[in-house]
Amino acid sequence: MIRLVIADDQAVVRAGLSVILGAEEDIEVVGEAADGAEAIALARELRPDVVCMDIRMPGTDGIAATRAIVSDPDLDVDVLILTTFDVDDDVLASLEAGAAGFLLKGADEDTLLGAVRSVAAGEGTLDQRVTRRILRELSRRGSRGVLARPDTGAQHQYTDRAADAGGVSGHASFAGAASVDVALTSRELEVLRLLAQGMSNGEMATHLYVEPTTIKYHLTGLMQKTGSRDRLQTVLWGIRAGLVQP
Repeated sequence: MIRLVIADDQAVVRAGLSVILGAEEDIEVVGEAADGAEAIALARELRPDVVCMDIRMPGTDGIAATRAIVSDPDLDVDVLILTTFDVDDDVLASLEAGAAGFLLKGADEDTLLGAVRSVAAGEGTLDQRVTRRILRELSRRGSRGVLARPDTGAQHQYTDRAADAGGVSGHASFAGAASVDVALTSRELEVLRLLAQGMSNGEMATHLYVEPTTIKYHLTGLMQKTGSRDRLQTVLWGIRAGLVQP
């Protein structure tokens, strides 16, 4: 069962989402919040699996709330951003705050349900209407050497260099901290780049002529090595490290 909190300043939107999502056998809406501060409080009180978060709310907005929830070491809660506004800076800010997914409110019911389930499963999701554009913008920002880190706001500089045995290393220098190297095998790099193309586990397995369980094994390794919560954040890490070009 996926336990869900809905955060939106419009009561009619909360009610509509609650009806749609709560009608599913595998989803339970456990709380509703009218602003970001209430969303943070409910996340800490109710410990949901996913928070569906609007961006533009009075007081504490959805981006600040996302950052607070995702960076809380006592919480294991993923955030799916649901917004009316197709604005690049909003999308980028929410992803860099640690959101596991971004979806426009105009999405159909099946897409919404799929996004919630995808985020709950640790796969992340990004609205196909903005995916390519946003990944390109992230890549452009990364190519200049600076991207904000979600949990601290510190600035990271990334380069990549060759590693032994045909692998690669994503090198990250964090402001105020020692530099960190993440060495990927050549297979992990292949999986990372296919992941950035939006492929499912099955599609990647077919492309690489391996079993889906093998893909899952490599994805688990990628997320552990990069400290990513889900597939989407793994792709963002790859862009920041200069290892993925959308």
